[in-house]
Amino acid sequence: MSTGAVLRSRFPTAYARTARYAGMPGQALDYVGNLAWFTFTAIGSMGHALRYYRKEMLRLVAQIGMGTGAMAVVGGTVAIVAFTTLSGSSLVAIQGFASLGYIGVEVFTGFFAALINVRIAAPVVTGIALAATVGAGATAELGAMRISEEIDALEVMGIKSISYLVSTRIMAGLVVIVPLYAAAMIMSFLSPQVVTTILYGQPSGTYDHYFRTFLRADDVMWSFLEAIIIAALVMITHCYYGYYASGGPVGVGEAVGRSMRFSLVSVQVVTLFAALALYGVDPNFNLTV
Repeated sequence: MSTGAVLRSRFPTAYARTARYAGMPGQALDYVGNLAWFTFTAIGSMGHALRYYRKEMLRLVAQIGMGTGAMAVVGGTVAIVAFTTLSGSSLVAIQGFASLGYIGVEVFTGFFAALINVRIAAPVVTGIALAATVGAGATAELGAMRISEEIDALEVMGIKSISYLVSTRIMAGLVVIVPLYAAAMIMSFLSPQVVTTILYGQPSGTYDHYFRTFLRADDVMWSFLEAIIIAALVMITHCYYGYYASGGPVGVGEAVGRSMRFSLVSVQVVTLFAALALYGVDPNFNLTV
């Protein structure tokens, strides 16, 4: 009899508990490996998808940008992200004006809006809105196809399912994120100005002076690059959970929940590391009174 069998027979409870916790690192490593393989395969299949599935990619671009059904009525993902960013930027202006007013420097609200919105608020809000609309929809759609064996049917017909279903969605997300984030940036610039100058009565010249002084073109460029990375990460994450969903409709719902949790955390992590890499040593501004 092997040592494992002896331990299992003499100490069944302790053996089961040890095997359970000892297997957790292996399960985590297996999960990371599967996600890495899925990401590598999906990105590597982009050329194949662009060559053979252009119509599907264009359909997904229209679907992601303008939405379908009830989402199309309100203007699609672009409108949702724009108004979400408008709300988040308004909160930045409200809190910034109040906080700076405590020390008598509320004239710096324009500086506060130019710094926080471009570097932190706009990428985070856009990533969360993208995950909640496009990402969750992709997970539910792919999960429904998996449990109804439509993905297996595609493989039987000789269609590369990852290329057709995942690579096209990633490329469509990368295409849509550019105009989508441009709209979000416009709203993030407009909203604090309206709140500060109209609601709080600060002179528009004062606000424009500090806003334009501290708004840097390279910050906007890095912000767009950060949004593109977040969009790619969100699409890959939600497609992964949807592609490997199991357990019927309940399993699809669980996959949507897990993908949203992963996306919400990853958006914050990407923003954090981007801020540390770009502004951790040199914040790239000099504020003097």
